[in-house]
Amino acid sequence: MSETLVDTVEIARLSTADGDFETRLDALLAWEGVSDAEIQRRVHDILAGVRARGDSALIEYSNRFDRLAVSSMAELTLGAERLEEAFVGLPEEQRDALSKAAERIRSYHDRQKPESWAFTEADGTVLGQQVTALDRAGIYVPGGKAAYPSSVLMNAIPAHVAGVREIVMVVPTPDGVLNELVLAAAHLAGVNHVFTIGGAQAVAALAYGTETVPRVDKIVGPGNIYVATAKRAVFGQVGIDMIAGPSEILVVSDGGTDPDWLAMDLFSQAEHDEDAQALLVSWDASHLNAVEASIERLLPTLEREQIVRQSLSRRGALIHCRNREEAIRLINRIAPEHLELSMADPEALLPEVRHAGAIFMGRYTAEALGDYCAGPNHVLPTSGTARFSSPLGVYDFQKRSSIINCSREGASKLGRVASILARKR
Repeated sequence: MSETLVDTVEIARLSTADGDFETRLDALLAWEGVSDAEIQRRVHDILAGVRARGDSALIEYSNRFDRLAVSSMAELTLGAERLEEAFVGLPEEQRDALSKAAERIRSYHDRQKPESWAFTEADGTVLGQQVTALDRAGIYVPGGKAAYPSSVLMNAIPAHVAGVREIVMVVPTPDGVLNELVLAAAHLAGVNHVFTIGGAQAVAALAYGTETVPRVDKIVGPGNIYVATAKRAVFGQVGIDMIAGPSEILVVSDGGTDPDWLAMDLFSQAEHDEDAQALLVSWDASHLNAVEASIERLLPTLEREQIVRQSLSRRGALIHCRNREEAIRLINRIAPEHLELSMADPEALLPEVRHAGAIFMGRYTAEALGDYCAGPNHVLPTSGTARFSSPLGVYDFQKRSSIINCSREGASKLGRVASILARKR
């Protein structure tokens, strides 16, 4: 293998048959998403500044960090008319694609809505559960080069379906550049307020409220390390969705899928950033060789070649296992954000998959379809947290209240039970 970086990809090759496999896998999966002390200090200062000075702090931080020159919050506020203008002004092809994606996402999430319920006991006592939506949700949408209209749809539509009364979106605009697709997506998704602010200061505004930005009940959406650190810091004041790590994909192939397709599926996550992780598992060693050859050949054709190259070199791997059973154990060990079962009979493995954010079934279901328009949410648990977490959904914007309505007879019976238990504490 050549040592010239521009000619080869230094992607790791692992085998479950190797004695050091577990050690190497642990090192590959290790990810520490906690910010260092200096970042935490800066975020603390920003949070405190916004909490104490409100709008004036937002203006100051926006000018400093996003290279703006604004003097009032009116310049950082977009109304419904501006969002509609962005939608109407899109080229017809983009407008139709965005509308179709929104329709599919809404249709999927409509099916998630839980219902209130109640039952009556023999003595007339009624017990139940009432489901209610949050009053106000905050949607953080990345700006600049990482501006994705799909992030708006995936975060705001479930909130709208859940019945949230007000949806507040914050999106940074470095150098004052607005992304028309992002604004159009906000129009389609039913966003009520948009503020062109970002970073830890935007999280602070949503968590504490200012003279202009209303305080929300929950903050959702991805961001950089400052955003993640701020979300962690304000949790308790407000709810948050998760602290997301780098994007991940685990592809399990039976050897029958076109190697070029699999290479492109690995690229689809590796191109996110240098810390993204793309893994391929197969019990067919010659197939892994073919995919590696496809990676080498196709990588120079990518616009984000250097990012993909670094991602694959740092955290990517082609893993050879003995059989399907070992592949299933690896799936549940890794608990990936995105799992592709690229095989003739993915349904055969599905019942044994316990830990995965989203599962893409068969040879033709590319992960990128889920990112943009398939319908299920693309906000998914990362860094192994699929062991205990789920994709963002309608249920994240609702809460449950227990209902207890005792009859006379029921109160008498329960009173005696409660009295005995209370005395035995």
